[in-house]
Amino acid sequence: MEELTSDGLKLAAHFARPSGNAAVNAVVLLAGFPRGTGGAENSGSTYPQLADQLSADASCAALSFNYRGTGESEGDFFVGGWLADIRVAVDSLAVRADISSIYLAGFRLGGTLALIAASNDERVRGVATFAAPATLRTWVKDPTWFLSYARRVGTLRDPRFPQDPEAWVQAIANLDPIAAAARISPRPLLIAHGTSDDVVPVDDARRLAAAAPGRRTELRYIMNGGHRLRHDPRAVALLEGWLSRS
Repeated sequence: MEELTSDGLKLAAHFARPSGNAAVNAVVLLAGFPRGTGGAENSGSTYPQLADQLSADASCAALSFNYRGTGESEGDFFVGGWLADIRVAVDSLAVRADISSIYLAGFRLGGTLALIAASNDERVRGVATFAAPATLRTWVKDPTWFLSYARRVGTLRDPRFPQDPEAWVQAIANLDPIAAAARISPRPLLIAHGTSDDVVPVDDARRLAAAAPGRRTELRYIMNGGHRLRHDPRAVALLEGWLSRS
């Protein structure tokens, strides 16, 4: 699987699974929002490597892909479109006879979107988040700045998009990760956060965990861990262990 199609847009994808014919669990890996000027071009570039690692070490299948507006995928960023891209990724696994269960694992904004997507899709059997914001209202508190930033990062390629900037920003602010986390239960939920995260407060992790009480919700702190936990081997090991026992 090297490509997905979402709303007619081609999305770059990478799929890995252990050898053999037995059905296995699968995880969809979700990256965060790109950072820095031109960051969209290389967004999620290390996630295929992570998919291969999870396939080898956690004995599960793994799918990574680039949302619309990032990497080699077509289109422009809007939050409803990214959620549609996640649904397409789940769709692609749900029809496979060699996949037994589907999980979502998201980093940063990808973790927040994993909660939103899973809350509306019972096909997703569990969610793992890493440094996920519990609200996106502060993320877009300055709509003019954020629109300019999205263009600078490169997730908005068409200068005419979005046609309604106010609605584009409001759709982001309206997402409710806390309510979404509550709807995940009783499915497994792993919430991991670095204690030295200087972008998303540690309290966001506590709020998400509190919304989904129960024995299948795990709140894990990564001591002195920063915001970009994708590159923290402790976070990867935590994900591998969670997938192995879920």
